[in-house]
This record gives sequence, C-alpha cells and structure tokens, in this order.
Amino acid sequence: MTVRRDFKEPARCRPDLVIGREEPFASAREQLARGGSVLLHGPAGIGKSTVLRALAAEYGATARTVLRCSATESESHLPFLALADLLGLVLHEVSDQLPATQRTALESALTGRGESTLQRDGLALRLAVLSALRALAAAGPVLVVADDLQWLDPASAELLGFAARRLGGAPVQLLCAVRTEGQEYDRQPRFPALDFTRAGGPPSPPDTLALRLGPLSRVQVSALLDHRGYTGLPRSTVRDIHRTSGGNPLFALELGRALAESPTPPRPGEPLPVPTSLRALVLNRLEMLSDEARHTLLVASAGARPTLALLHAAGRDHAEAETARAAELGLLATEPEGPAVRFAHPLISAALYAEAPAHRRRAAHAALSEAASDPIERARHLALATNGTDPEVAARLAEAAALARDRGAPSMAASLGLLAARHTPADGVPAADERRLQAAEDAITAGEVDLARDIAREVLSRATAPADRVRAWMVVIEAAGQALGDVDAVFPQALADAGDDPRLLALVHYQLAWRALVVEGDFAEGREEAAHAAELAARGADRRTELLALAFQAQAETLMGHPDAPATIRRALQEPQDPQVACHHNGAGSTRLRWLLMSDQLPEARATVTRLLSEVRRRGMVESEVHFLRMLAETELRAGHCGRALDLSRESLRLARDSGIGEVASAVLTSVAEASGGDVDRALALAREAAEHAEEDGDQIYMSRALASLGYVQLVAGDAPGTVRSLRRVRELEHGLGVTDPARGRWHGDLAEALVRIGEVAEAQDVIAVTREQALRLGRESVLAVLDRAEALVRAAHGDHDGAIARLTSVQDRLAELGYGLEEARAAFALARLRTHAQALGFARAGGGARSGPASYDEAARLFRRCRALPWLRQVEAAAAPPPAHGPAPVPAPATAALDGLASMERQVAALVMEGATNREIAARLFISVKTVEATLTRVYRKLGIRSRVDIVRLAAGRTG
Repeated sequence: MTVRRDFKEPARCRPDLVIGREEPFASAREQLARGGSVLLHGPAGIGKSTVLRALAAEYGATARTVLRCSATESESHLPFLALADLLGLVLHEVSDQLPATQRTALESALTGRGESTLQRDGLALRLAVLSALRALAAAGPVLVVADDLQWLDPASAELLGFAARRLGGAPVQLLCAVRTEGQEYDRQPRFPALDFTRAGGPPSPPDTLALRLGPLSRVQVSALLDHRGYTGLPRSTVRDIHRTSGGNPLFALELGRALAESPTPPRPGEPLPVPTSLRALVLNRLEMLSDEARHTLLVASAGARPTLALLHAAGRDHAEAETARAAELGLLATEPEGPAVRFAHPLISAALYAEAPAHRRRAAHAALSEAASDPIERARHLALATNGTDPEVAARLAEAAALARDRGAPSMAASLGLLAARHTPADGVPAADERRLQAAEDAITAGEVDLARDIAREVLSRATAPADRVRAWMVVIEAAGQALGDVDAVFPQALADAGDDPRLLALVHYQLAWRALVVEGDFAEGREEAAHAAELAARGADRRTELLALAFQAQAETLMGHPDAPATIRRALQEPQDPQVACHHNGAGSTRLRWLLMSDQLPEARATVTRLLSEVRRRGMVESEVHFLRMLAETELRAGHCGRALDLSRESLRLARDSGIGEVASAVLTSVAEASGGDVDRALALAREAAEHAEEDGDQIYMSRALASLGYVQLVAGDAPGTVRSLRRVRELEHGLGVTDPARGRWHGDLAEALVRIGEVAEAQDVIAVTREQALRLGRESVLAVLDRAEALVRAAHGDHDGAIARLTSVQDRLAELGYGLEEARAAFALARLRTHAQALGFARAGGGARSGPASYDEAARLFRRCRALPWLRQVEAAAAPPPAHGPAPVPAPATAALDGLASMERQVAALVMEGATNREIAARLFISVKTVEATLTRVYRKLGIRSRVDIVRLAAGRTG
C-alpha cells in the first residue's frame, strides 16, 4: 500500500531560510557566536540574501553598531559608493577621533565634495577606514553586513580589505554574501583577505568561515513550494520542477508560480512552462548565436541524452562549431573528452525549448524521431512531432511503454502510455481509456500516486464499461495508501460496478481485505476477505489477483499465529507465478520473508530480501524498493549490525519521503535503528511523528508498530515509565487486532524489563507468562530467550540473584547461537549489572567468577561495540564509571543484617544511599526513574523504622542514633 502524505519530522515552523539550509545556518550561527566572520557564496538565486538577512536580524541585536551595504551591478562603477553606505550615517560619531588628514580624505570620499582618489589619498583613506572601524568598535561590537560583494566598487573593496586585514582583536565581524558559479572559495575556508580587484576575492578578515549554499533536494523544493502556497502539485510535477530548476530555490519558485498561473498543465513528455522572468535571465546570451546555432541547441534541448553524433544524425551538420560557441557563451558545458552535450544549467534547456515556436519544436522532434537509436526515444519524439490522433503512432507508443515497463522504467512507461492515449482515435483498439488506466497503474508502480489518481478520476468521469470503472476504482484505492478510511465511499461503488463478474469482484474483495486490516484493525475479517478474493480470482482465471490474495491471507495467518499459515504460504508459492507479483512487497515472496524473520532464520532471510531488493530495483518498483530496504534493515538489526541497519533504514526513509510512499513504516523502522545505533533524540522524534500520522490515518496496524518503536526508544533513553505507557497501549491494540504471535513486534521483553524497573514486578511476571505460552506454541526461540532475560530481572527483584545470574548466562549463549547480536549484548549488559550490584550487596557470585567494578562491563562493551550500538554503549560506559574518588565505604555487618529484611530493589537502593549516591545517581545506576527511587526509599524507611537518608548513613556506620 502507499502513503499519500508527506512525512515530516518533527513538525515545526519552517521559514524559507531554513528549508534545506539548516546545516550551513547552524555553522554560521556558531561562527558568529564565537566572534568570527562569515562569507556565504553560491550561484544566483540560491538563497544567499535570504540567509544573510536572517543571520543579520539575529546577530544585529547583539552588536552596538550594524553597518550595511548591498551593491548592484549598475552602480559598481561609482567609487566609494559601498563605503558611503557603510560609514555615511556613522561618520559624525567618529570624525572627531580621526587625525585631520584622515578625516579630510574620508569626508571627501564619502560626500563627493572634493576629488579624493585612491591614487592621491590612498594611505590616508586606508588608515581612515581602519581608524573609523576601530573607533566604532571601542564603543561596542560592530557587525558589517554586505550583500552581493561581486558588485562592490573596486575602491570600496580595496579600502575594506585593507582594514579587515588589520583589525586584529577589535570586535568587528563581517557577514557577507558573494555570487560564485564554481567551488573556488571552498578551497580556502579561512582564506586571507584578498584584494578584491586583483585576486577576485572579497575583503575578509582572517577568521572567516566560507559557506557554500548548494542546491536543494527534491523534498526541500517540495517544502519550499508548499511554504509559498504552491500546494497540491503532483509529485511528478515537483520532480520536474526540481530537475528543471537544478535545486535553485529562486528558479523553483518561479517555475511553481508559472504553473500556478498557467490555465493548462504541460502535456505528457513536454518540459515545464518557463516564465518570462527566467527566460530573460538565462537566454540573454542567445542573441549572440546565429539562427542555425539556436536551432541546433533547440534540438539538443528536445533530446533526452544529446550527443554530437545525435545532432549530426538529426541534420545539424555544423554541430561541433555551434556547440563550441555556445559553450564559450556559458550556455553549454560540453564534456572536453566525451560525446555528451550538456547544458550549463537544466533551466537553460527548458527556457530554450519554451521560447521556441511550436512548429520549430515539432521539427526538432521529427528530426530526432529518425535520428535516435533507442526505440523508446524514437516513439516519444514521433508523438511530440505529431498533431492529432494517429493509430500507428499510438501503437508505437504503446509498444514503447511496454518496453519501458520491462526495462524497469515505470515512470517513463506511464508518460508514454498517456501519449499513446492522446494519439488513440475514438474507435481505437485498445481504447484510449484502457491505455490511460495502464499508465495509471505504471504511475502507481513508479510511486507517482498523484498522477495515477488524477488519471483514474478522469477515466471515471466518462467511462461506462464495468471493467474500466472497477480498474479505475482500484487505482483510486491504491493511491490512498494507508489512509483507506478516506476512500470508504469508493468500495460500494466499486462493488456495484463489478456486478457478478468474479474477476472484478476479486479485485474489490482484495482491497476490502486491506480495509479490514488497516481501518477496522481486524485480522480475522481481513483473512476471510482475502480467502474470498482468492477464490473469486481463481474462478475468474485472474492468477495475479489470486496470488496477491493468497499472500495477504498467509501474512494475516502468520501474524495471528494461525496453524494454516505455512500451508497458505505454500499455496501462494505454487506455479504458475506472476513475475511481478513474485517480487511485489505484497506478494508471496515478501510473506515468506516475514515468516523467515519471525522463525529466527536470519541468514536465509538476508539472502531472500537481498534477492527481492535487487529484482524490484531492476523493475523500477519504487514502493517495493522502499519496503525491502526496510526489511533488509530489520534483518541486519536483528543480527546486531546496527550501523548497516541505520544506513539502510535512512536510505529507505529518504526514498519514502521522496516518493511519498511508505513514509510512516520507514520512519518506524528508522526510529528503532536510530535508538540502536544512532541518535536517540532523533529516534524519539521519528517514533512520535509516526504514531501521530498513523493515528490521523486511522491505521491501527502502524499505530501499534509506531508505539512499539516508541516504547523501545524510551527504554534506551532511560524512560522506563514512558516505555510502560507506550507498550501497555501496544498490548491493548494487538489484542484488539487479534495478533497472537509475539515475534511480530517483539516488544514483550521490553515491557517486562521496564515494569521491573518501575517496581511493577508482578505485572512483569504476568507479561512473561502469557507471552511465553504463545512463543512455546509457535516455536519462537529468540522471543523465549528474551523473555528469559526479562525473567532473570524479575528473579533478581525477588532476591534470587544466583538464579538470575545463571539464567542470564544461559540466555546470552542462546542468543549468540541464534545470531541475535544486539540481544546477546543486552543480556551481557544485564548480567554485568546484576553481578556488580550483587557484589556491592555482598551476595555470593555465580560460579565464583564475577568481577566487580568497571571490569564487569568489559564483555557487554565489547559486544555493543561489535554491533556499533552506540546508544547502548554509552549506557555501559555510564554504568561502569568509577565511583567518587573516596570510593564506597564497605557496608558493615550490622548494616548488612539490617538490610536482609528488605526486598531486592529496596536493598540495592539502600546500599547505594549508604555509598552516598543521590536519588538521581541511584536512578541512573539502577536504570529506574527518580520517582521509583523515592517510592522505594519510603518503603525502606518504614521497614527499618527510620525517617531519612541520614539514618541510613548512620546505619552504615554502625550507629543507631
């Protein structure tokens, strides 16, 4: 299924300046905060001025004096103009402090009265600017804000450069921006103050941080367009805007505005409309080319991958000379040793095409339809060169779409299919709507759900054939993704259109199975609907739908712990198979993969998911790629390869955000991976955001998954009460869903451990007992081992330290055998903590081999380090930290005897109080909350007949009063 909504973490106000600029903005802020200067650079329209203004507004309040200038190209020939902007309004404050010769020279330069020049008054002027800045700085910090330094007049640049090099420790900071087309300033991040007129660099003090602003990603362009009000654009259109703009925010916004103002969207295969403002910006150099050279560039802009050979084949006999001239003018960036003809910026190509008359565009496409070697390209150019309907052109486009589909390019297949529909005559066979629906299904495969939904709605507005209508309804439902509640009204209409046709009814009942699961949260109903869909599909000879329905049924039975699950999986894997269903994320291959993971067969699961991922990538199945990236990450996480899992989960989330598919599911898995091997704060934000989105969608399945991930992250963060709250709710949800297999979410051991930490030992034992019964019935060995780890903590809480240590030792070995590296490390950590605490309390050590102190944690640290489980490793390091320098005082025998009547947790807390630990330190060392420490101490006071911590310390010293 697909998720239609953008998934954004965590929700907050995102003004233009920080969309895609968070990292450079943070670096600039840090540089300014420590007293340094900042130079922002990048190409025109990249957002330098926006970031500059925001930084100036933030840091201008901390300066006594803010000096500003913003140069323009038209005024760059006027000497001292920038200097006048900077110092003209403050000259009266410092003129009395300047020597007479300097004051006279500076006043003459700033006011224009007199004939001050650098040649005649050079030294006096240089010293005057330096003295003026020092005088201003003596009264308080000075911030110089200068935009568009490339247009700074040479005289001002020379004077400011001289002063910047000599300010020394004076509190003067520069915040500047300069247009650059290349990466030249990146090579000198602390570049010395350069003479702007001679060396091409701006005036800068030595401690200057150069920050290049680069292009925005597609997701960032989408966020920027939404922020400016250009909402509701299809993802395919946003993709085209990003590609055409090259990620330049100014260009992207102008393209978005042009689309919003255009009465008709561009036709399939055509570039975006380019507004006049951008055409003038990028095409003013075209006037220096001949008409023939401009036509050659138009042919290049119409081609998908233009080369000199292609241009020659298209009849452009002088392509070499014409493209060389265009490269001289900066229009092309022709590879010096390669055949490719590449435009200097994608917008140049789009603007050139948009500027050309329609008949010249058609002529360019006609030439390319003969010159191109690829059949897909030939068909596309033939379509764009042809007006009106033409059955031969439509047939060639349909063949090209099928070829693109086979090549794993469903997005191209969708575009070609729409072109085929446009050229199909009214009485054509196949009909135009049939080709549109195939294009919509290709768009779904490519992750372009907005485009697919629009096509389906268009077909439904006029189609009367039941097959076309039901097929269109299925596209609408698929495009809704997990938000199936939003399309509830579609199901009765689809059933009505299906009539009594088993083939059409099978399609509808398969989607009803998903609705039962996602909206109603009812695995049993979903299973029944899927079984009915499979039966209908078999009657209608629709093997594809039959296979999908059987895979769904098997998946539901697996999660329900139903005994028929293995048999249903075998049915779903029987021949004949549909190649695309075999690797589909809702196909039998995916169901078997889930079964392998739940059955602890990690090596086979890894081999299976790797093969499936490779196949869906080859086929261009975006939603399935997101899914299998996630499944591979989960497999690696189980195996204890946290670094690899984190990389894969982040890749899955990036792709999910880019396509708008599976974002909640990918965020859930990424939150777990972050908590295991990355950033716990990021993990918390992702888990909470995923839960919010699942709740908004009414998605019970991912609501429970999101809360399970949140509970785990809270456990890693040391928030045991939060873990209990989250996982208790998961327990309620899964009971309502009918999920009985504990290997589905594997949260049960975490809940039991958190319950022990907050003192709810009886409830922890109950969770373990109920879950153990289910795990024994299904043979879930790793789940049983984790439950035994939690039960060891219960035993320790009851005072059975020897039994707990023995159980944990066994658990660690079992988890190592199963290949669960992270769970093995967690068992070693629990064992080290228990041995250390038992040693502190004077209990006998299991086997006589336990070591107290930091060395007890060496094995756990080694295992977590092997897993790259950095958050867990930090917990080990904190637990193994040496006690205060004076060391814990030995607990006297009378004190030990007095503690014998306490429960295990009470003894541990009392012993740490005897060592002088605070409540917060006790909570950190025992991995419980401060509130639990306080409640435990209250019970200790009551049982020992004392009133305060002081009495416990006295007891440790052998005194009673």
